[in-house]
Amino acid sequence: MAENLCRARARVYPPSVLFLHPDMGVGGAERLVLDAALALQDCGCDVKIWTAHYNPNHCFLETRELSVHCAGDWLPRSLGWGGRGAAICAYVRMVFLALYVLFLSGEEFDVVVCDQVSACIPVFKLARRRKKVLFYCHFPDLLLSKRNSTLKRFYRAPIDWIEEYTTGMADRILVNSQYTASVFKETFKSLSHVNPDILYPSLNIGSYDLAVPEKIDDLVPKGKQFLFLSINRFERKKNLPLALSALVQLRGRLTSQDWEKVHLFMGGGYDDRILENVEHYKELKKIVQQSNLERHVTFLPSFSDRLKISLLHGCLCVLYTPSNEHFGIVPLEAMYMQCPVIAVNSGGPLETVVHKVTGFLCEPDPVHFSEAMEKFIHKPSLKVMMGLAGKARVAEKFSADVFAEQLYQYVTRLV
Repeated sequence: MAENLCRARARVYPPSVLFLHPDMGVGGAERLVLDAALALQDCGCDVKIWTAHYNPNHCFLETRELSVHCAGDWLPRSLGWGGRGAAICAYVRMVFLALYVLFLSGEEFDVVVCDQVSACIPVFKLARRRKKVLFYCHFPDLLLSKRNSTLKRFYRAPIDWIEEYTTGMADRILVNSQYTASVFKETFKSLSHVNPDILYPSLNIGSYDLAVPEKIDDLVPKGKQFLFLSINRFERKKNLPLALSALVQLRGRLTSQDWEKVHLFMGGGYDDRILENVEHYKELKKIVQQSNLERHVTFLPSFSDRLKISLLHGCLCVLYTPSNEHFGIVPLEAMYMQCPVIAVNSGGPLETVVHKVTGFLCEPDPVHFSEAMEKFIHKPSLKVMMGLAGKARVAEKFSADVFAEQLYQYVTRLV
């Protein structure tokens, strides 16, 4: 119904919307941008995506349904070994991209939707024909960087100021959860007068309904019956070692016979251009080796959407390990596929996962996670009951129709 409503309104005046995003990869931010672009396109808007990096072979398949353009990929992503200077490079790349769009692309548009990097906003606000800007704040970037040296604090000070100042220049600010809204208010003191609107990311339910899970028999080692799944990018902030430590704790809680039936799949976004992905993947494999878990863990870096859906269909539950996650789309994917979630009891999962109904919310320690995992082994009916409850919750609260209608309203009010 929401889709029909926004289509009807689009016939009156279909605004043209240009999305500006740093890198069209396979992360949660990219998923949201893609869903937002597809939603507005379905509502009748003329939609284009401009990005500093786009590799059709390393992105979500749905990007092929949109007009995606790239500029500025020749600019550096960092200033040397270890990914140093990534923030300033991201600012430069996005400002260049904004200038390119305004002066060289020939694009005409009513509204700009940008996210992650706010430094590009002044380009559109100071243009001769000012553009309306909607900024989606996944999380304040200044909180994502460690300041473990005087030099780092000196380097970050102007970047942090630019982020706060330019964020305030947006005509409308959206955030992905109540948690992020509270952090936004606490972090950006000069924007205390700004009340960001909450737009929960949605799940493209149609793609999951149409997907036919493939058999994973060839992937599952012989004799494995109790399958667990971890889905996250291979980044240290995602706390993936928690899943491995919980597996070690689970070993001590089970009989040797049941333990031999346990297996954990660790899948997620992996990009060999990103040093942290490469390093952390090696770190995780080393933990597996040191913990004698080789026969109980399979890594699946950058696995396909189809394989992800198949694993969600076949596993007992998903282990979602980040603390203070801004929102987290993985729990929604899992719940809609009737796969319960064990998540940390902070951040976005507090707004998506219902404790003891669609999964378990636990303290971020191996003991509590392993206790929840054991419940699914000793009581198989939990997966069915929690799975049905999870699917119903996603369909009611986080559908694409609800997302599309809210986003369309925000965009049209700017025109």
